[in-house]
Formats: sequence, structure tokens, C-alpha cells
Amino acid sequence: MRLSRIPSIEIKTPGQLALMREAGLVVARMLRATAASAEPGISTAELDAIAEREMKMAGARSSFKGYHGYPATICTSVNDEIVHGIPSERVRLAAGDVLSIDAGAIVGGWHGDAAITVPVGAVPAQVTALLRACELATWHGLAAAVAGRRLTDISHAIQSSSLAGGGYGVVREYTGHFIGSAMHMDPAVPNYGRPGRGPVLADGMALAIEPMLVLGDPHTRLLEDDWTVVTADGSPAAHFEHTVAITADGPWVLTAEDGGRADLPSSPRTLSLTSAVGSIRSARGRHDGRRSEPDPRL
Repeated sequence: MRLSRIPSIEIKTPGQLALMREAGLVVARMLRATAASAEPGISTAELDAIAEREMKMAGARSSFKGYHGYPATICTSVNDEIVHGIPSERVRLAAGDVLSIDAGAIVGGWHGDAAITVPVGAVPAQVTALLRACELATWHGLAAAVAGRRLTDISHAIQSSSLAGGGYGVVREYTGHFIGSAMHMDPAVPNYGRPGRGPVLADGMALAIEPMLVLGDPHTRLLEDDWTVVTADGSPAAHFEHTVAITADGPWVLTAEDGGRADLPSSPRTLSLTSAVGSIRSARGRHDGRRSEPDPRL
């Protein structure tokens, strides 16, 4: 997805945003169910079946399955896989893995899209810190999705949070995107860049904001399946995403069960690791951002 010079951005009506909210809540349930089942020994294909069951029970359709030939309901990316990992019976989780789960759903022709990264059992402290930093960067980006601001204010908020959180590598080759009647809509939403550039944000716009951070070098490599994106140096990766609507009352996080109220303070630096993952764990007892070249204007 390249940053368009003169983008035409879809403005949603309140009724259309309500349908996107329904889709977002389906995505939230899909992520909750799959993350709660992400234990050592389970296959990523089994997780895909769980997500599909949740989606069908809600009467929704998958944004992913069949998209440019993608064969599954969710993406499951393990360890050095950044995004677009294809669920498989051959891939079984092990203690110490990290798993990104990305899900999309359609209700009434309108899309919701979100992702979380969860630890499978205990993981090293540096990996825990990576996940925390990526989620924090997501919420900083979401907090910048305010009418009257510019698109790259979001990008700058994500990058600044990522650097402050520990100087993690910010993946530049894949981005967030606008969303609505299609899953991927222009312009792209980079996870880096100077503020004050790009289109002015307005009520009725909706975006999928999705930082991808790595412990090592941020360069990527595409595997032979033509979907799975991995870190070039084999270092662990984290990926979080939410769909957010811009409203007169501020950001409305359509894929957060509470709309983002708990995690959109004026300064979200105190957010603990994965509010979603915390509730998930207590309950136990072609693409996300299409490939883009870095824009030299940013």
C-alpha cells in the first residue's frame, strides 16, 4: 500500500459505523477465543477452526478467506513470523513461543480487522517487553486518530512510542490501512514518519492501525508460500492492530469490547501488557497492510 498523494477517503454514516462496530465485536470474540486456546501442543489449524466457529456463530463472514487466494480465516504468525502466517496442522505451538493472531470479519458488507500477539507460556523478559512496547505503540497511534489532525500524526505517535519503549525495530515494508466497505483501502497508514503530513482526519473515517515491531533488524523476507512475512535476521516479532473510527467524541475503537475507553487515556504509558491478553488469560482457569515502499516524504 503506497501513501496516496491525493487519496479519496470513504466517509461512513452512523449506520455504517454501527455495522463496522458489529464486525469489530465479532473480531474481538474471534481473538479472545483463539488466544485463550493458544497452549502448547495445539496446532494453528485448530486455532483457525476455533476462529471460524466463533465467526459463523455470529453470522459474519471472513475478511481474509479467499482474499487474493488466502486459504484461512485468520493469520497465525509464530516467533520470527511478523504477519500473514497461514494456519497449518503441521505448526504446533510450544512453550516459549509468541503467536500473532490476526482476524477480520464482515457484517452487512462492512469490515472489522484486529490482531494481538500473545505469549505461549513463559517467554523471556525481552520478549515480554517487546509485546508491551508494540501494544503501547498501538494505543498511542489510536489516541492520535482525532478529527482535525493529519494522517502522519498517527504514524509519528507510533514511531515515537516504539523508540521510547526500547528502541525496537519498526517494520516499514508493511503498514496499516483505511477500512470500511473493503478491508484494505487507501491511503496506507505507515508506522513511522514526521507529523503533520497527509490527509486531514475527519469524522466518519475508519482506519486499521497496526504496528509491527521486532527485537532485531526491521528488514523482512517473504517466504515461498507468498504470504508469510518473517524477520530477515530471525529475531522475534510482535504485531497488534485495532480498527478505529474517528468521531466527534474522539477515537472509537471498534474492535475493542469497551470501545477503547479503558485504554485511551490522555497518556496511555501506564497500560499494562495486553489488556486483551490479560482478560483472555484470566478467562482460562493479499494482507493486513499491503506491501509498500518507504515513502521518502515521511
